[in-house]
Amino acid sequence: MSSKLLLHRAALCNTVRRIALEAGEITLEYFDEAGYEGADAKEDGSPVTLADQEAEKLIQKRLEDMLPGIPMIGEEASAAGHKPDITGHDYFWLVDPLDGTKEFISGSGDYTVNIALIHKGAPVLGVVYAPAVGELYAGYTEENGNTKALRWLEDTGSEKDIRVRRPPREGLTVVASKSHGSSQRLDQYLNEYKVEKLVKRGSSLKICIIAAGKADLYPRFGPTSEWDTAAGDAVLRAAGGIIVDLQGKPLTYGGSDPKFLNPEFIAAPRGFFE
Repeated sequence: MSSKLLLHRAALCNTVRRIALEAGEITLEYFDEAGYEGADAKEDGSPVTLADQEAEKLIQKRLEDMLPGIPMIGEEASAAGHKPDITGHDYFWLVDPLDGTKEFISGSGDYTVNIALIHKGAPVLGVVYAPAVGELYAGYTEENGNTKALRWLEDTGSEKDIRVRRPPREGLTVVASKSHGSSQRLDQYLNEYKVEKLVKRGSSLKICIIAAGKADLYPRFGPTSEWDTAAGDAVLRAAGGIIVDLQGKPLTYGGSDPKFLNPEFIAAPRGFFE
């Protein structure tokens, strides 16, 4: 496929969805609701499994076959010290083959395959697939600014467009991490808002349920990496939302931090910040 595909984002998104499904199948071969035995620790102490490594290899090969010359930054390759030089590249891929490894190891289905296309620092296409629950989110922004965001369910094969919602009067539904982040700082931040419900989810599903209009706010206090958020951010932007840092600036991607760490952030519908 030629680089023209970069400008035909609907077709590109369909292909990336197929790649995510294929990678998800690999993770399911290792997934066990009783828990995963045999995880290794990376240099930063975070866990890694064979599922992460095998899925990333497959994604890298498929993306290279589809669009040769577009570099890919993958979580596992980066952890092993292999980061391609993206200087001078307007486009690159950001991939987390298994986001929510702690959830995966514990036997929870709250983990995802994340694939994002970045253009000049902005996530313009993203696919987030949760293999264990059979749920896929995808979104893209065209060059002309048109957007599309959708949710696909494996058990019914049904697909529908998604959109952020207007925060309800009875109070916000807030999503928070199951395994990470500072609960004390979250409580302090939420003191300013009327909160109806707090939902704990793993992985990029926290961002996607805001995109789908099922929640309103995801404040994240604590470290995350660019590959954790890029795909969900692309879906959220396409659905009318945004992720901003604590100064209100949209997250940018491309390694302004040498370890590809994000600043702390808030994910919400765009109207929330106006």
